[in-house]
Amino acid sequence: MQPIRLGLAGYGKIAQDQHLPAITSNPAFELVAVASQGAPCPGVANFGSLGELLATGPTVDAIAFCTPPQGRFALVQQALAAGKHVLVEKPPCASVGEALALVAVAERQQLAGLFAWHSRFAPGVELAREWLANLALQQVHIQWKEQVRKWHPGQEWIWQPGGLGVFDPGINALSIATALLPAPLLLQGAELSFPSNRQAPIAAQLQMQAGSVQVRAEFGFDHPGDDELWSIELRGAEGTLRLDNGGAVVHVDGVPRALADEGEYTLLYRHFEQLVRSGQRDMDVQPLRVVADAFLMGSRRQGAAFEW
Repeated sequence: MQPIRLGLAGYGKIAQDQHLPAITSNPAFELVAVASQGAPCPGVANFGSLGELLATGPTVDAIAFCTPPQGRFALVQQALAAGKHVLVEKPPCASVGEALALVAVAERQQLAGLFAWHSRFAPGVELAREWLANLALQQVHIQWKEQVRKWHPGQEWIWQPGGLGVFDPGINALSIATALLPAPLLLQGAELSFPSNRQAPIAAQLQMQAGSVQVRAEFGFDHPGDDELWSIELRGAEGTLRLDNGGAVVHVDGVPRALADEGEYTLLYRHFEQLVRSGQRDMDVQPLRVVADAFLMGSRRQGAAFEW
């Protein structure tokens, strides 16, 4: 079977740290071209824009998008119009409307599409799904806090409209929750904290409900030190399961569980291969919808200025 010839749009930190190793270690893919306005990717053809790649570059079957969400809609639409399968890094677009429009185009074109909620592929998520099948879930407590200076150093786009601020990492937790919970995750209330000099929140607290399950989330983007707090605790009458390190570590009633050692992006690209081979789509917008609801319904308070 011939490898899937892949182009990469955007070659920043996430593309270099996560996408590139997953692509190069998977023989089902051959990275043949990169479109980026930044540093070039060694060993492949490089282009200054997606349009240039599509017009004059080597033939590609699919494009993986690692550009900021603002402006991504037009780029993904361009790739779909050219008949390319698409993998779109999270959050897929700057708005729910744009994301839904891309779903419609991919369906109409009968092309494979993946909105890449990579945290759903953390090794502990499937174990949690199996555990929940035999438990009456009552409460969920999410704590998702990290240091923006470590994970997005100097990246101003994340503070601009459409960049999501603290919801850029927080949406990872919501992607896990929406995949695990037995009913749609509906917002009941939210408080968003904005730095006085930024247009996106640096912290947020959400109260939600999924059927009878109460869900509380705390998000922070100025977490002290180098250690992240990426935790989801699922509580039922029969016991408690805790996902830590973004789902890489699992404890059930305080006892650690053994997990597979494969990374999120390795499994993500394996899933994308299956979608491309079968012409199917996995383009869920629910995590982005919850974030949009938080901006729509949440109260806002202004805090101290944020400086890099």
